[in-house]
Amino acid sequence: MAFTFRMPVRYGSVDFARIVYYPQFLHFCHVAMEEMFAAVVGVSYPDALQKEKVGYPTVKSEADFVKPVAYGEELEMSVAVERMGTSSVVFVYEGRRSSDGEAAFRVRNIQVAVDMDAWESTPIPDHHRAAFETIRVASSA
Repeated sequence: MAFTFRMPVRYGSVDFARIVYYPQFLHFCHVAMEEMFAAVVGVSYPDALQKEKVGYPTVKSEADFVKPVAYGEELEMSVAVERMGTSSVVFVYEGRRSSDGEAAFRVRNIQVAVDMDAWESTPIPDHHRAAFETIRVASSA
């Protein structure tokens, strides 16, 4: 089952059209990943980077922008794992407007476990893998 949490849309995320500027949705995905790490993995993302020396940069991103989102709206964000390899994980992110439950955007990111000292791919640590399995969903591809 996906990890979910609520996130307010702040003033700095909107553009002249008074809706979320589309690159901000990718930022929201990173925020969601950080929230997921703390809640699901049990390690804050800063600690994963600085103490465990493992990061998960995105190497491919696909996004669908479905509905506009205005300043003051709250998004119900979800993070799920579609699949995992030795060092890669496919995270699927979705943001739904809390006001009406409508999907606003969906993003599918391929992220790779990286040794932060060597800046090379590394196997996903066992405790990360076990945590990611708890939010794994069936692949839609």
